Amino acid sequence: MYANDGFRELDRSECLRLLARAPVGRVVHTRQALPAVLPVNFALDGEAVVVRTSATSELVRAVDGSVVAFEADEVDAGAHSGWSVVVTGPARLVTEQADHERLLRTGPRSWVPWPQEVFLRIEPELVTGRELVGGLSVHGAELGA
Repeated sequence: MYANDGFRELDRSECLRLLARAPVGRVVHTRQALPAVLPVNFALDGEAVVVRTSATSELVRAVDGSVVAFEADEVDAGAHSGWSVVVTGPARLVTEQADHERLLRTGPRSWVPWPQEVFLRIEPELVTGRELVGGLSVHGAELGA
């Protein structure tokens, strides 16, 4: 977090509660030595972020075994309010058959179903978030004034 930027810092439990209601997030990873961002639907499995994708997807090849960031947010531009949560940690392919079968029942659904789907799990080593409510800074000052 950036000190004194006017946003309220969220604790880990608040971050996870907000993530649980978000329909879409973004996986941030490195692609050919450059930052890459991919929007995905997801679900929480405990505190871990789980993404369902094709076994042959570029995402699997790019992030399996790497540290990635995952970001989700909700913004109301008219009210000048919203929140953002970032989960940082290693991404790994779910390889345990029992976990895979459980996630087939309880995990996220694919937007584009594939014949051979897999799950990527992002283990949350760092969970940070911030919120802006009603266009006011944490100091009570109106933003844009």
